[in-house]
Amino acid sequence: MNQTQKLERFRRHAEDSVLLRRTLVERLGEQIIECSNLIAGVIGSGGKLMIVGNGESAAAASHFATQLLVRYRNDHPRQPLPAIALTADSVILTASVDQGYKDIYSRQIDGLGHKGDMLIVLATGEESENITRAIQTARVRNMLIIALLGANNSRIINAVDRALIVPHPSPQRVQEEHLFLIHLLVELIETDLCA
Repeated sequence: MNQTQKLERFRRHAEDSVLLRRTLVERLGEQIIECSNLIAGVIGSGGKLMIVGNGESAAAASHFATQLLVRYRNDHPRQPLPAIALTADSVILTASVDQGYKDIYSRQIDGLGHKGDMLIVLATGEESENITRAIQTARVRNMLIIALLGANNSRIINAVDRALIVPHPSPQRVQEEHLFLIHLLVELIETDLCA
């Protein structure tokens, strides 16, 4: 691939991202505000957030929890907000392998989740049994469930209370927009709870 072809590919990716971001703003604006209100309500009522995802979405789950627990902006000191990424504890994750990866999140939710808490699911593509079981366990525990999804997560959409769907077939574009949505949600939550 020569320099001109590389620049053209860069332009196509950038244009695709800009169009997708505009679509998100138009389609999801009110839903994003509704989700941020639900999350702020859970935290304000003494509940905690439990965040899950697989692969790159596991990294995004850790990022989301960090933004809430530590901070989003350096110029805005605040109290930590209760959030845990169930993807982050390597000892729990590796010990869970003996019992089967399908229960890696549901077991943690069963032990840590309570009525008044919230499960946040991040998924960009194929639906995994461990995510499905996490949702089922959160339901049993009477937890609210919000999901940030890609366009190919039809079973999850019907199993959660609210879904923010990035309407794009590429998992990479979906991941980029999930990061944007995470930052926006944290900013809105901070505004509600820490102003």
